[in-house]
Amino acid sequence: MQRLLIRSTIITAIMLLIWIGFNQILDGHIWEGMTLSNSALTVEYCEFNNPDRFFHQSMNTYSNLVYFFLGVLICQIAWGDYKSRNFQNRLANFPAMSALMGVCFIYLSFGSAFFHASLTWAGQRVDMNGTYSITVTLVSIGLYHVLHKINFSEQAKKIWIIVMVVIILAFYQIHLLISSSILVPILILLMLVLIAINYFQFLKQRYLFLGVLSLALIIIALKIRTMDVQKINCDPHSFYQGHSVWHLLAGLSSFCNYAFFRFWKK
Repeated sequence: MQRLLIRSTIITAIMLLIWIGFNQILDGHIWEGMTLSNSALTVEYCEFNNPDRFFHQSMNTYSNLVYFFLGVLICQIAWGDYKSRNFQNRLANFPAMSALMGVCFIYLSFGSAFFHASLTWAGQRVDMNGTYSITVTLVSIGLYHVLHKINFSEQAKKIWIIVMVVIILAFYQIHLLISSSILVPILILLMLVLIAINYFQFLKQRYLFLGVLSLALIIIALKIRTMDVQKINCDPHSFYQGHSVWHLLAGLSSFCNYAFFRFWKK
């Protein structure tokens, strides 16, 4: 695991340098002509919107590298599972599911960065779809483990992944029909319910603290995000931005959710 963490850190550092380069070379005019998001029109977040910069909200953009780091880490875990075929762990025997999880993290990192860099309607839609991609995939992982008595064939696993990709893409339209204030809490609650069920299914194998930590982190993250939207302790020009902390804590919460299923006591 230490080697995977080091490799993920190096790759993320390279991506950070690339983003810094883009932010220095390009300016805000590249986003001209694109429809502004509701978030931009209502000044939803605390951080100052600098339309002259390529990254309109720098801290809220750079903080999405947390998702990139975690995505690269999970993709490496998936690749290791594919090579080793660890039959002691149900998720390790479904490396495509872990790969999808890692890709969703990376997808969200670029989607959310696109949104906070441009504050456009298109960026907001990709950002939300990236968020749903992670929550939907975590629900899928939980369901897969709750149904542990069913042995899925390799063909069935391929179909499962295809269905998941279709569902994720469908959320581009679904989130326009149902408010995120309804969808996101429902998906989070469903994830936690599946964790609880699987914990009692495998009391001796599961690390309870990972499930509890996932819950605690998302509760704190939601509180900080709400404070940022309400402009509590808000300094638009500060390096500290509540929404950036939301990115960090929400990412860690999702990773703990994934780790609850991927790692267990031998």
